[in-house]
Amino acid sequence: MMQNRLTAKLVALAVFSAVLAVPVGTSFAAKPGFGNLYYNDTIVRTVVPPASFPNEGVDNFYKVTNGAEGQLGIAAVAPGDTNYHGGHWKVFKVTFNDDVTPYLLTSEAAVMAAESAGDVTVVRVAAEDFLCPIQK
Repeated sequence: MMQNRLTAKLVALAVFSAVLAVPVGTSFAAKPGFGNLYYNDTIVRTVVPPASFPNEGVDNFYKVTNGAEGQLGIAAVAPGDTNYHGGHWKVFKVTFNDDVTPYLLTSEAAVMAAESAGDVTVVRVAAEDFLCPIQK
C-alpha cells in the first residue's frame, strides 16, 4: 500500500514537472534567428536570448528580411568598440529590392554600400528594438 502511494506521488510529480517545463521551452523556441550574428565580416555569438525593449535601441542592428541563404543579422558594434552599449539594439529592416538577386551582407559597411548602390532599402523599425549582449 505504501509503495503504491509513493509511486503515485512520483508519477504526479513527474507530470507536474513536465507541464511546468513546456511553457519555458516554448518561450525560448519562439525567438528564432538568434545565436549568431555578423559583425565586420565575422560571425559573433549572442550571450543570452534577446529581450524586447521597443524604442530604446542605441546600437545599429540590421535585420535582412529577404537575404541570401546563410544571411544572419548584422551588428554594427561589439564589445571593445567605444560605442558598444551592451547590446541595446536599434533595429533597421533591410530588404533587397525586387530587381536584385540577394547576396550576403556581413557588416554595417556592406549594408550602407548596398543601400547606396540601390540594391536594398533600409527602414528603421523602433518597435523591434531589443537587448541582447554579444561576444567577439
